[in-house]
Amino acid sequence: MARTTSPKPAGTVEATDAQARPGPVGRGDRARQRVLAAALDELADEGSAGFTMQAIARRAGASKATLYRHWPSSSALLVDAMAEAFRPFPAPATGDLRGDLVALLTSAADLLTRERFPRLMAAVVDLAERDPALAHLVADLTAQRRRPVLDVLRQGQERGEVAASADLELLVDQLTAPFFYRRLIAHRPIPPSMAAAIVDQTLALR
Repeated sequence: MARTTSPKPAGTVEATDAQARPGPVGRGDRARQRVLAAALDELADEGSAGFTMQAIARRAGASKATLYRHWPSSSALLVDAMAEAFRPFPAPATGDLRGDLVALLTSAADLLTRERFPRLMAAVVDLAERDPALAHLVADLTAQRRRPVLDVLRQGQERGEVAASADLELLVDQLTAPFFYRRLIAHRPIPPSMAAAIVDQTLALR
């Protein structure tokens, strides 16, 4: 029997079984990648209001039923697409706390200067604010992206470069938040020198 779904209001993300993990689509990984790319394209072009399984299926050249066989909701599909396209940066391990942090933050700044990424982030934040299931998934994805910075700080703490009493999670916030605020809230460009300046300021205040 074919699966039926009830209509969703514009701007909402289907959240049924959102935390289930997807499998491959069609006959191979190429079909799966096509759907993930279509999901990101739809979100970037149409924003949160147009992010539906029907729209993604149309853009990917697949049936909506096919998508539902592999992703139980557009929430799960969105998180999988974001995780695939924007994987965490590998954590450097040179033994130089400042250099490792500057390298990581420079990579993050470069990502924020790409034309599409800020639009995707804005749409994801909008959707997550209205969908608790998606908010939970996005929080998990964000934790994965924070981990390299956290690992570098923890290594610095073990070497005595960061105080044993320091709140490492708060340090991650202090190091990374200025980039997102500057680009997504203040809509100001990120200068090449900003990563080093933020690291030096944060380490001086720790």
